[in-house]
Amino acid sequence: MGVPDREIFEKAYTRIAPWDIDGPQSVFVAAAPLVVGSVLDAGCGTGENALFFASRGQRVTGVDYLSEPIARAKRKAAERGLAATFLVLNALDLGELPEQFDSAIDSGLFHVFADDDRARYVAALTSVVRPGGKLFLCCFSDAEPGETGPRRITKAELAAAFAPGWTVCSIEPARFQARPDFTEMEFSPGGPHAWFAIFQRQAD
Repeated sequence: MGVPDREIFEKAYTRIAPWDIDGPQSVFVAAAPLVVGSVLDAGCGTGENALFFASRGQRVTGVDYLSEPIARAKRKAAERGLAATFLVLNALDLGELPEQFDSAIDSGLFHVFADDDRARYVAALTSVVRPGGKLFLCCFSDAEPGETGPRRITKAELAAAFAPGWTVCSIEPARFQARPDFTEMEFSPGGPHAWFAIFQRQAD
């Protein structure tokens, strides 16, 4: 199956998507000292988070299952003189990558998966993050009122999803930043409520 609602995401990229804030999400900037070594950005979109870590001198690979955001990410990298690898790849197929990473980031991907694909995604991440490596994940929280936008995730659901193969380091309330000119959906003032979680890959 793969990521649901492909048409929704393709439509979003016919213009500027609401999550394209012309910079990295602030939660990843704050966590940057903990994001060490090589970095995988799963569901990288147009690459802002990936390029932030590339600007810090880290080796970064970003993947997205749509070609349009990957093309934009590559253009941004070239324009900014940054070295980063961007690939069109479904995050459920991360095992196809020829390497493992010290760190991985997920900004708004986990919450798009149905339950079955959620388990596949966690397994895929487990295959490409080195034992001892960490995943930094930001997803929609059940604290966000209403039903518009992505599926809401509880703290317990998040912890349970990564119980196989991962240790929970922390799960803390956070906020997503969204474009202020995006008015098609209403979210909480200050940005949609989110969870920012850090998981550590257990030894094999």
